[in-house]
Amino acid sequence: MTAFAAPIAEQIWDMKYRFKDADGAPVDITVEDTWRRIARDLAKVEDDPALWEETFFDALSDFKYLPAGRIIAGAGTERSVTLFNCFVMGTIPDDMGGIFEMLKEAALTMQQGGGIGYDFSTIRPKGADVKGVAADASGPLSFMDVWDAMCRTIMSAGSRRGAMMATMRCDHPDVEAFIAAKQDAARLRMFNLSVLITDEFMEAVKAGGPWELVFDNKVYKTVQALDLWNKIMRGTFEYAEPGVIFIDRINRANNLSYVEQIAATNPCGEQPLPPYGACLLGSINMARLVDRPFEDGADLDEEKLDDLVRVAVRMMDNVVDASKFPLEAQAREAAAKRRIGLGVTGLADALLMVGSRYGSEEAARLTERWLHAVARAAYLASVELAREKGAFPLFDAEAYLASGTMQAMDEDVRDAIREHGIRNALLTSIAPTGTISLYAGNVSSGIEPVFAYAYTRKVLQKDGSRTEEEVVDYAVQMWRDKFGDIDLPDHFVNAQTLAPLDHVRMQAAAQKWVDSSISKTINCPEDISFDDFKDVYMEAWDTGCKGCTTYRPNAVTGSVLSVSETADSAPSENPETSTDGEVIYMSEPLDRPAELEGQTYKVKWPDSEHALYITINDIVLNGHRRPFEVFINSKNMEHFAWTVALTRMISAVFRRGGDVSFVVEELKAVFDPRGGAWMQGKYIPSILAAIGGVIEKHMIATGFIAGEGMGLKADPQAQVVNLSGNRGPACPSCGQYDLRMVEGCMTCASCGHSKCG
Repeated sequence: MTAFAAPIAEQIWDMKYRFKDADGAPVDITVEDTWRRIARDLAKVEDDPALWEETFFDALSDFKYLPAGRIIAGAGTERSVTLFNCFVMGTIPDDMGGIFEMLKEAALTMQQGGGIGYDFSTIRPKGADVKGVAADASGPLSFMDVWDAMCRTIMSAGSRRGAMMATMRCDHPDVEAFIAAKQDAARLRMFNLSVLITDEFMEAVKAGGPWELVFDNKVYKTVQALDLWNKIMRGTFEYAEPGVIFIDRINRANNLSYVEQIAATNPCGEQPLPPYGACLLGSINMARLVDRPFEDGADLDEEKLDDLVRVAVRMMDNVVDASKFPLEAQAREAAAKRRIGLGVTGLADALLMVGSRYGSEEAARLTERWLHAVARAAYLASVELAREKGAFPLFDAEAYLASGTMQAMDEDVRDAIREHGIRNALLTSIAPTGTISLYAGNVSSGIEPVFAYAYTRKVLQKDGSRTEEEVVDYAVQMWRDKFGDIDLPDHFVNAQTLAPLDHVRMQAAAQKWVDSSISKTINCPEDISFDDFKDVYMEAWDTGCKGCTTYRPNAVTGSVLSVSETADSAPSENPETSTDGEVIYMSEPLDRPAELEGQTYKVKWPDSEHALYITINDIVLNGHRRPFEVFINSKNMEHFAWTVALTRMISAVFRRGGDVSFVVEELKAVFDPRGGAWMQGKYIPSILAAIGGVIEKHMIATGFIAGEGMGLKADPQAQVVNLSGNRGPACPSCGQYDLRMVEGCMTCASCGHSKCG
């Protein structure tokens, strides 16, 4: 017997969450060992650890409560990793020294795996005077390019992926350039972009009025508000960016508006955070809480929901004390406010089980009722924790209760907070749950509709072949088990068939009882008119949403292109690795699989005391073997700095894809002014040229290039495929054509890869 409801769930656990030794040997033998590891670690801070360990274990069992992936993977491992998913970094000062100090902090945070958000509105616009140096400012976008390069470098070093969010105010003089930045396919690929939209701007849009672009009280330009709004809308219509964040609404509703000002969010937008703010995430699995699914009178068991939420809040509060932080400022911020982000997943499956059509008015009412129950339970649990352990340090009862969110809270909850305080300043958030939803048996993600009832997934086997398996939505599988393979009822709808405004209705219903924000994708058909598309965003504004993210499939929004020898060629049926090279173009680097095949070569440069050892590892994509990374090692400490730099740069190039054979020619062309050396009957102009020769030899042996001094075996001028078909872009991790936009993240249905971690 296995606890997993589907093979993909066990594979995701083994690949992403199972604790293993450095050599890959499993420490967690079963998923129960994973639950036990988490429960024991989070119970350490309790007065009675043994009691709470069992309580926490029960909440985790059967995938009822799903901590965020960083907690599942990191808790109890003693590894130097953060259990917090996301951070907003410090305010960027408008001076060179401060800007690069912020860059350093970002690198340290991303090195531990945290996603980060930054507001670049504080940097003076392009062309502004820089006093004291007789120069013009390069503007915030130039510094965003530096951040982008930093992120690529961190990931090329093998660290866990951490996404970045960049925001800019709608009144910044460079906002038009910000809106258009990612229309350049090679620029800012490590960033999500969102414009901070103010109430005043939306009023000007509706009134058809002018809008001033201002920095440091100087008006740089006046535009029509509607024209600027249309530029934002056209950008996201054609390129899926930028998103919009209704920043005044966020600050007005914030429980902590009396001590903080928010200007940025985490990468997926569900966590608006102050400078150095951090949030940990977790989700209640609604699909496991439905009583009598698909029967008359089916309903969510709200008593079980209440009990589970109270345990989840306690576990998450303990994470604040158990986690490490990349920066001391982040630790202080978390301890002062103890904000957590408890959300839900499996909502759409739960609605299917009770007979409600996602997107309908009835489903919106149920969603509001259930999330009200989550909020009540969470706030009351936090009050009990305050009675036991103390309120968060910056708690001020009257100021706290006067915030926008708390004014709408039930009176008995307000009274309890006034009397006893509250342990956690903010408690609820709807975060992306794509990977943990697969781990829980392919339940529907977050508050999203079911993306697909079933699909076929190709699974890479150890021998390099691929097998196919069906992946079925959790609720659909339950329906099949109960009634057999008969037609699904009419209320079974999915993301492809829903009207965009139905998505907005569900997001608005959920937002009423979520004190942070919501990560949700509003899927739009490719043929939606521009005016109808704009109506989606205006409806989100009118119905109280804090932001809006849409996805309209088209040729531009695909992130990976595959070039094959013929435009109509299908994927090879031969499971064996081909010896022909293939060009794979990517706008973001490949993730590193757990295992790679490679070869180590020894280079002994004449007159050098120590040899170089060059390891080249390969990846198989679409049946073709191609170089993925290089490691250069030597005991000669004089070589240390440049070999590390070369290792990182070449590996970063390889992971970007494309025709990387140019690396060989560039290295072979380097000459040493002190003279080269004769090696194996050939004159080699430098040690770098010798390294280039080794890489070339490896590329020839693996079939990536045709021969010495020759190019790719496959024609790099061949036509680009997959621009017009329904197959979509390929996953940069596993190469399969199963990427889909869910909760603002491109997520692979085959391997669980997500840009957002």
